[in-house]
Amino acid sequence: MVKIAFIIAMQVTCVRAQTIMGNLKQLAKQEIKLEGFNGLQTYPISSTFIDDKGNFKLTYSKADYGVGYLKSADDKPLFVILSGEDVEISGEALSYPETLKTLKGNENKWFAQYATEHPRREQALSAWIYLENIYTFDSLFSVQKSPNKAIQQEKQRIKKEDELFLSSLPKNSYVSWFLPARKLVSGVSTIAQYRPNEIQATIASLRAMDYTDQRLYKSGLFKDAIESHFWLLENSGKSLDSMFIEMQHSIDVMMVQLVKDEKKLNEVTDYLFDLLERHSLFQASEYLAIKALNETSCTINSELANQLESYRAMKKGNIAPEIVLKGDLFAREYGSDNLPKTLSEIKSKYTVVVFGASWCPKCKEELPEIVKQYSKWKANGIEVVFISLDETKELFTNFVSVFPFISVCDYQKWNSKVVKDYYVFGTPTMYFLNEKREILLRPTSMKQMDGWVDWYLVQGNK
Repeated sequence: MVKIAFIIAMQVTCVRAQTIMGNLKQLAKQEIKLEGFNGLQTYPISSTFIDDKGNFKLTYSKADYGVGYLKSADDKPLFVILSGEDVEISGEALSYPETLKTLKGNENKWFAQYATEHPRREQALSAWIYLENIYTFDSLFSVQKSPNKAIQQEKQRIKKEDELFLSSLPKNSYVSWFLPARKLVSGVSTIAQYRPNEIQATIASLRAMDYTDQRLYKSGLFKDAIESHFWLLENSGKSLDSMFIEMQHSIDVMMVQLVKDEKKLNEVTDYLFDLLERHSLFQASEYLAIKALNETSCTINSELANQLESYRAMKKGNIAPEIVLKGDLFAREYGSDNLPKTLSEIKSKYTVVVFGASWCPKCKEELPEIVKQYSKWKANGIEVVFISLDETKELFTNFVSVFPFISVCDYQKWNSKVVKDYYVFGTPTMYFLNEKREILLRPTSMKQMDGWVDWYLVQGNK
């Protein structure tokens, strides 16, 4: 047994952690940390204090393979490749990148070189494209054939130089995957603005990304890849209908790989759903919700499933459930003997149903804004019904006392039948209905709802 224990101990000591060391003169005696990426999250790897001469040493393991970043009190991160090699850097401080040099670690040297050279090539390329447009479309210059030819040659040379650098990297190195991926993701805004002819090819490349690839998961690009992909679709210059078709196609392609990995499926779906909602791309978020819920080969975690289920049950075009207005009911514009008993009894062309509570910070911002717009909404045939999730009469009455619209509370909070019927899992939640209770819109804010009123009702009535 002693011999076996000795052998195991020897094997453990032989598994040497990789080091990141260096000298940062201006950060003497300050703490420096190394952090890594797991999908959308970051995590601590190691930390130490820089000695009085500026020297430090950190470690990382095979489990951290990917990209990490050094962080000090100056809060200026330095990204490093954690590919299993020892790394050494020197300089004044992380906040002075022009002083930093990579002394050891080939992959980090290549990364630093490309990070310096590629932006300059991109800047030059954009400048040549600007000149190309002048020499192509401006009649004063379009007659000059030689400059145009020279521009084409220089554009090709710059692109070729960039491609040659990337192709020269060892195929089994992390940077040979990471640098092209980083180039793709970071170049989206430039392509949309200056090189629209490359948009479709870029979208195709973004669709080809595998979100179950551990290299992407550990790269720090995971979130940026999702955001850049759908930002480019949103800003590709296509019609709204075409844009949503493209987004649906992208969601379909992403799901092919994601259904093989439940953890990443939940992570990507949750983040993308929120992203689409924040950008008011409800047709795409609805499609994502239904797509994820209909996928039987993977399990959606319960909290996310409840959120997505609301889109299957309460999607645009569906008929919203009837609401029985029971409990304490306040309605300033109705007499005490003429209070509506159900949602259907409210005589208005449109109704905004708002779920909220006095304990909800966002509700305290949104509801007073609705009060300010209520007279305009009312003039355009819109009634507001506030469903409170408060638990006591005192809290409810104090909160709604200044509201001119219908307010109701049964003090059942999340157990209220109407809350369950409308799949409310957060506050504030809004639904915009017509007189048939058909769902026309699921506003994410008062501003969005008011914008809809101004565009479709106020302008339409002029």
